[in-house]
Amino acid sequence: MFNNAALKSRFRSSSEMPPPMAADFRAEPDVYPTEPAPVLPPPGTKRWVIRRKAAVVDAVRRGAISLDDACRSYNLSAEEFESWQRLIDRHGPRGLRATRVKEYREIAGAAGSPPRLR
Repeated sequence: MFNNAALKSRFRSSSEMPPPMAADFRAEPDVYPTEPAPVLPPPGTKRWVIRRKAAVVDAVRRGAISLDDACRSYNLSAEEFESWQRLIDRHGPRGLRATRVKEYREIAGAAGSPPRLR
């Protein structure tokens, strides 16, 4: 172990002393985001695939874009956007597939509890 008295004798003043070892292991603030920001589709997108829908919902939820801006940029109604949110909440991103909408509606209507995917 280090002896503080020995360290103090090597330096002229306490301001020249290195910081205590515990300070070297201090947790720094989270400078890097844990997940990258979603890559938004270009405004005026006509072909909506799962990834693009999920990116818009994620951006609105994170506050990167407002709901009004998203609806205006992508020509969406608030009801359509809210349906995307509900589908993600109930079924995950796979619920956004247009080919499975009928299946998800049948599952949701048949049970009182949130449905599970097969």
